Amino acid sequence: MTGFCRQLGEAWDRNDSLVCVGLDPEIERFPGTIAARPSPIFQFNKAIIDATADLVCAYKPQFAHYAAYEAEDQLERTIEYVHHRYPGIPVILDAKRGDVGNTAKRYAIEAFERYGADAVTVNPYLGFDSLEPFLEYEDRGTIVLCRTSNPGARDLQDLPVGGGRKLYQAVAELAATRWNARGNCALVVGATYPEELAEVREIAGDMPLLVPGVGAQGGDVERAVGCGQTRSGAGLIVSSSRAILYASSGADFAPAARAATLSLRETVNRFRRGRG
Repeated sequence: MTGFCRQLGEAWDRNDSLVCVGLDPEIERFPGTIAARPSPIFQFNKAIIDATADLVCAYKPQFAHYAAYEAEDQLERTIEYVHHRYPGIPVILDAKRGDVGNTAKRYAIEAFERYGADAVTVNPYLGFDSLEPFLEYEDRGTIVLCRTSNPGARDLQDLPVGGGRKLYQAVAELAATRWNARGNCALVVGATYPEELAEVREIAGDMPLLVPGVGAQGGDVERAVGCGQTRSGAGLIVSSSRAILYASSGADFAPAARAATLSLRETVNRFRRGRG
């Protein structure tokens, strides 16, 4: 088991949690006292992290939410803060990178060396050579888009590719075999498609699955956990962002975020094997 997967497993156990908090800042939704401060994104993230660090297995900042504000420096500070203050909690950079090999190398350097992320999300549409520069970082995770949570996922991901398989099933099979030679690969499968989540779990074995789509996107937690968990009751990174970050728009946003995270952790744990 490589660095990211080992770190993730330890966080699952230590915090008794499969919950990941997505750090997707929208300054317009911050309380006024935070929005008016220097480096408001970092200050907001710091408060959320401090309020939830004992309840999560990972954090997942979404790159576009920083780049849109020209706040990449605050993304760097956020990741550095998690690593320094709460070592052992992995940070997943949600960047969905995917490009030809030479450019992919630069994206891998950006994710793992500039930002120091423990894992990054990638788009497999260009094939293995676009993923290899990320996978070469053996101690970091490469999380491959497989069955995404958005309504338009069916447009391409359900297309037949031969052998009775659909495209997302072929991606899962490749990830579980050829792409995972170093044991540092994972998959993105949305909670909004529980049947497909079960299919991917069957194909991927015990590989970690990043599961967005609960909370604001309406994914059913019970079905997602039941369909996606491993035999041991783990294997999932259940991600929620807006429902946690903006549980309150007032000065109590951090305690409200903690309460929402705790509630999600309790709900997830209720449906884990041996707990429900």
